[in-house]
Parts: sequence; C-alpha cells; structure tokens
Amino acid sequence: MDVRPLTDHELPAWMRALNTGFLRPPAVTEQSVAARRATLGDSRLTGAFDADTCVATFRSFPQELTTPGGTPVPADAISNVAVLPTHRRQGLLTRLMADDLTAAKDRGDVVATLIAAEYRIYGRHGFGPATTMTEWTIDIPRAGFDPRHPVPLAGGRIDLVDGAEVRKLGPVLHEQLRRTQPGAVSRHEHWWDMNTGVIHLHGEASWTEPFYAVYRSADGEVEGLVSYQADDHWTDAKQPRNTASVNWLLSVTPAAARALWHYLCSIDWITRVKSGWRSPDDLLPLLLPDPRAASITTQADWLWVRLLDVAAALEARTYDTAGALVLEVVDGAGLAGGRFLLDATPDGASCTPTTRDADLTLDVAELASLWLGDESAVRLAELGRLREERAGAARGADALLRTPGRPWCPDLF
Repeated sequence: MDVRPLTDHELPAWMRALNTGFLRPPAVTEQSVAARRATLGDSRLTGAFDADTCVATFRSFPQELTTPGGTPVPADAISNVAVLPTHRRQGLLTRLMADDLTAAKDRGDVVATLIAAEYRIYGRHGFGPATTMTEWTIDIPRAGFDPRHPVPLAGGRIDLVDGAEVRKLGPVLHEQLRRTQPGAVSRHEHWWDMNTGVIHLHGEASWTEPFYAVYRSADGEVEGLVSYQADDHWTDAKQPRNTASVNWLLSVTPAAARALWHYLCSIDWITRVKSGWRSPDDLLPLLLPDPRAASITTQADWLWVRLLDVAAALEARTYDTAGALVLEVVDGAGLAGGRFLLDATPDGASCTPTTRDADLTLDVAELASLWLGDESAVRLAELGRLREERAGAARGADALLRTPGRPWCPDLF
C-alpha cells in the first residue's frame, strides 16, 4: 500500500474513505467536495492507497495552543483520521502518524494536538489527555431564578444577532479568550463560516439556523456570545417541555458568563438547558441559585497533546512558584525523549538537557498530561504511570506544574 500526500483529484476518494470510517453515508457530491475544499486552507492531507482505492485518511494543519500564562506555541493539529474496516490492524495509522509527527518536529512545532474519538488509540503514539470537558443539563424550574429580575443585571444588555454579525464579532472575542485560557486553540476563518451556515460541509439539509445572542457591557464592549438551538416538545396538557441546547458559548468576563446563562435560563417555554462542552471548573453551576439544578450529563477527556520539543514546551508556560525538577522523559518514537532540568520561577523558566540524576521518570505521554497543569504527578505515581527516583519528587512536581484554573479547549477539530 502507498502512503502519500493527497493530490487534488484524489480528494473525492479521500472523502469517501473518511465518511466510511466515520460511519457517515459514503456518497460524495460535487457540492460536498467544493465545501470541503473551502475549509482546507493550509491543511496537509495524506492518504493510504491500496491500488487505486483510498483506504485510510489523515489531515493535519497549523494551529496555536495557549499555555498557562498565555503564551501560544505552534502546534500540529491532527484530524480526519480514519482507516477502512477492511484494512484495520495493518499498521496504516502508525505509518501516517509517524510521517506527520516527524514532519511537524522538523517544522519546529512544539506539540501535536487532537481530539480522540477513542481513548486507547493515541497513547501509543505519545499523546496524553491534557484537558477535560463537562456538559451540564440545567433543570430550569429547580434553578431558582426569579423571573421578575431583569436580564442582564448591572447595566449590560443582550441582543439577538444574525450569522453575519457573529462573523464580525466572534473572531475578535475568541482571540481575547484564547490568549488567556490555557488549552484553547486558534481558529481559522472557515470555523466561523461553518458555524454560521456559510459553508455546508455535509450538505444544506444538515444545517439548521441557530439563535445567536451577544452580551455587551454597560460601556458597550462585546464580552460574550452564545449560539443555541431549541426543540419543540409539549405535554398532552399543553405544558412546554422544551430544551435549549448550547452549540458554543464564549465569555471573557464573569459578568458576561452570568448574563448569558441567566438569559438562557429565562427564555419562555424552555424548561431545560444543555450547556454544551464546558470546562470542568466552569462557573455555571454556582451561577444558579440552586447549583443542584445543573447535573453533569457528560464528562470526558478532550484535548490530547503530544510533546515534540520538551524544552520549548516547558519554557513557554509560566509557574506560580520557584523550583527545579529533573525529568527523564521516555519517548519510544525518538522524537522528544531525554533527561531535562527544569529550573522555574514566577519570572521565567529554563529547560535544558542534563546529566544530573533524575527526580522523575515518565513517558512523554504522561508529561503531556501534566504540562498544561490539569493532571497530578502524585496520582500518576500511584497509578504506576511515572516513577519517583527521589522521594517526594511527585509532590514537588505538582507544586510546580499544577495550575489554579483548569485548562480547557472550547473547540472540536
């Protein structure tokens, strides 16, 4: 089988293989090919071919990932990975992944990123789960809001807008958010086109126009945006049982978050709100008079990270305390392994190769889980997924690496 970069005329075959791998109807139309081309930008497409048949797909594209402290690092974002069921367990993903990660390291990318459809696949390629997402379902009658109170409070206002307005306001707001939110990633312009109906990736019939609401502060600054949809369910007694489902919600101030969630919970006929994918330490439950009205309906790993340059990754982020740590990083692929001395202070950090005795020995995937500050080295040690070479080193690593707020990636890519 031939693994190679895709040519333009092979795109329909690549898309058919991708649809088949993702259990979508495999048929490809001229319209769907044109829509896909409009979203590719500077993507790198690879396919595996058995004779003239595309049997595996792989796409990567440039991305920036925000570290604790707000510094972005260049990332190799990986998506659209599929292997036909007739060609599983033949090493195709391993070949595709190895080629892509090697090229990414040669380009100078600090990390690779992906959203894993299945948990057990990507750890063997050096990826570790680095952020978590949570979805809540809010029972509005139990939430405790007084419908007599205005929405929003404190002089701000909420306006309903259309997709064209979202395309103007959204990119600026998202840039504000992602520059301060560890785990957030950059968005291409076509993200806004796909999420406001300009591009119909899976055909026009698959698109339903959502509602969009914008929050402006008392001085007129845009501080929040939400996209949501509503169903239409009524009981036999003519009582509404409708659910508002959030597609995405961006807020750069607590006031904006409070106002938008209050707005969603005050819409007539809505008795439930599904929050969409949120950070596990989102303010949402505690914004409700009765936080128990928000029940967790989904909680799972989200963004996975693969370190390609350990020194650059550890130097890019900030640290709230001072400390030194020697890490023996094991990388079976030979991309990012070695022994490193991390010397960190709140004013900056250096990470250099060293011959000093290691404090911790761990796989590159485990370091990826620790890097953004979400995972605990003590917990990984208890699980046998890292080894303390010096007593107390895992606790010291937690004091250095863990962050007050949890990293969060708002995006699926």
